[in-house]
Amino acid sequence: MTSQFKSFIESLASPKGAGPSTTFSMFHIFYALELTAKKPIGRNKLAEKLHVGEGAIRTIISRLKDASLIVTSKEGCALTDKGVSVWKNFEDVFPKRVEIGRTALTTSEYNYAFLVKNRGHWVKSGIDQRDAAIMGGAKRAIVIVFKNNRLMIESVSNSIEKEFPEAAKEILTKLEPQDNDVIIIAGADNPLKAKRGAFAASWVLIDNNEKS
Repeated sequence: MTSQFKSFIESLASPKGAGPSTTFSMFHIFYALELTAKKPIGRNKLAEKLHVGEGAIRTIISRLKDASLIVTSKEGCALTDKGVSVWKNFEDVFPKRVEIGRTALTTSEYNYAFLVKNRGHWVKSGIDQRDAAIMGGAKRAIVIVFKNNRLMIESVSNSIEKEFPEAAKEILTKLEPQDNDVIIIAGADNPLKAKRGAFAASWVLIDNNEKS
């Protein structure tokens, strides 16, 4: 994912001109594209899924249409060829996005995981990602790097497989990480906040200055 792509997505969620600030975020742009990529979806259903109001969903759809990412019809919103290409950028870097059950490691009522491809070298202490997840609505977040065929949490565990076998089994089965991949698991009191937190933390790992 290039810096140009990241800037493009961020611009879709940014306030335009001197008007009021937007009531949605990059997560809502991402989630709208994810839902639309599966099948055409109507405006009301999209608003319900995104948990946004009438004004926000009108703006989101307008921004996506203006960017030539979607078209609207009686069937609802559907991706254009450009939209499919943009969604592929997301899929390339966040190929797996799944709910994770409650375990000794994932202790929240709802836990959602993102696999971030080949970004292990960007993780230092994991604090930046955890902070982003909490700002995104999560109560907590775990930042795991898959290295030397092991799931590791900086300064916490060099082998999640040994210390949290139940969680490790689910993570490995559902996310299938490869060397240098990062797994962000965000926990919250509702599913949307968990997913939004996981996205926010994962987005931090995409650097604006990164070369394509």
